[in-house]
Amino acid sequence: MTTTARATVQHEDERTRVTRWDFEPGQSTGRHVHAYDYVVVPVTDGHTDVITPDGTVTRNELRSGRSYARSAGSEHEVVNAGTAPLAFVEVERK
Repeated sequence: MTTTARATVQHEDERTRVTRWDFEPGQSTGRHVHAYDYVVVPVTDGHTDVITPDGTVTRNELRSGRSYARSAGSEHEVVNAGTAPLAFVEVERK
């Protein structure tokens, strides 16, 4: 099994990029920095560990349809910390 989650760009134009992320348990986005403000829309319930560059780990509970937003500049890695597949849609506002 690959350790990297699957990212599928569903839509992209000059203003918006929509990406669906699918994770098996233990899979990760890899460390990255967000260039744009973004909204995450969970497709499934689950838990993620968000790991910052200093090694801090924050556990988050995701609930299907319960969205949240973050600002550009966030640097982290997201890991599926649950025991089931996890999916969310990320909407970036360019």
